[in-house]
Amino acid sequence: MKKALEITLGIVTSVGGFLEIGSIATAIQAGALFGYQLLWTVLLGGLCLTFLVEQAGRLAAVSHHTIVDAIRERFGLNYSVLLLAVLGSVMLLVLAAEIGGVCIALEFATGMHHAWWAVPVGLLTWLIIWKGTFGIIEQGVSLLGLVTLCFIVGAWKLHPEWRHAASGLLPSLPKSDHARYWFIAVSVLGASISPYLMFFYSSGAIEDKWDKTYLGANRIIATIGMSFGSLISMAVLLVAALTFLPRGIKGEDYKEFVTLLNDAFGSTGVWLLAASLFISCLGASLEIALELAYLVAQVFGWNWGENHRPRDEARFSFTYVAAIAVATLIIAVGVDPLKLTVFTMVLTAATLPVAVVPFLFLMNDEHYVGEHANGWLSNGVVLVITCLACVLAIVSIPLEFIGGG
Repeated sequence: MKKALEITLGIVTSVGGFLEIGSIATAIQAGALFGYQLLWTVLLGGLCLTFLVEQAGRLAAVSHHTIVDAIRERFGLNYSVLLLAVLGSVMLLVLAAEIGGVCIALEFATGMHHAWWAVPVGLLTWLIIWKGTFGIIEQGVSLLGLVTLCFIVGAWKLHPEWRHAASGLLPSLPKSDHARYWFIAVSVLGASISPYLMFFYSSGAIEDKWDKTYLGANRIIATIGMSFGSLISMAVLLVAALTFLPRGIKGEDYKEFVTLLNDAFGSTGVWLLAASLFISCLGASLEIALELAYLVAQVFGWNWGENHRPRDEARFSFTYVAAIAVATLIIAVGVDPLKLTVFTMVLTAATLPVAVVPFLFLMNDEHYVGEHANGWLSNGVVLVITCLACVLAIVSIPLEFIGGG
């Protein structure tokens, strides 16, 4: 029964990680500008992430190591510090974007400018982590995150041409604006295949004390969680294609998002969008703040754990408090959350090789996974992801200038 209930780990990783301001914003822009043509990027990102998350859980259950612990042990402190410097700096910006997403939701609900909400949202994020346990965060966000099913209901109510939509699952080029197309494609993949997702998942498995008996449950959890996130992201793209594209709304200003669900739900759509954005971005804020603390603590060998009292893990607690404070300040001074989001998704894509390449070695190292090492299919998928990551790292920054607008 306990293992069945822990399916919520997959759901919280999906709602708080896969489905957040990055995936929502990039899916809206993809649908608003190119209709169904970029559905394949959401599908590809979801499939890649499912494999990575399953392997992250398998590594934790078999070796009792998080990914960062294993990288530090296998590749040394110097590489771990490089990993921290590269991923940590990007994750801090992503955390700011997520806090900004919560603030945007509150602006939609109240009309008060998002910057005024930054400090209250930062305090709320801190308070939940400070007072809560991993289980409370995991189960609470999972349950509340079900409100995001409104995107699926909305897409269904708008009656898309399903055969036409299905054609978007196969890559095809638009007639024009190729640079913008590939920029958004990279942004969607960056939002989907985020390294912190698999890092958080492995840390969560250790928090929940997984062992080899959880390997079967891990496959189910990873598949359901990532499928849930992928399906909702696809629904966001479909709704944007059906509502924004015909009106010429490009989704390049967060204030345009407010009418996304109005065609499907009328005036209630604003409240459903605000609630969905609030819950998913708050979940992501909690997750990323914790993962930043996990990352720092695991690199330097500190004690860590959300289930311990903050004063018992003072350095770990100080790290997430400091991260939340810096991220809150970025939004409070008036940085545009949407522009920050798109920028950080491209940076995330560029940092993938730093995390994925050593992870491939770990999943084939018998010292860590023994008889549960990757088979040919898992290795093949990770190799594809590694190659994709390298390509994204090369093209993402130029695309930021050519197609970023």
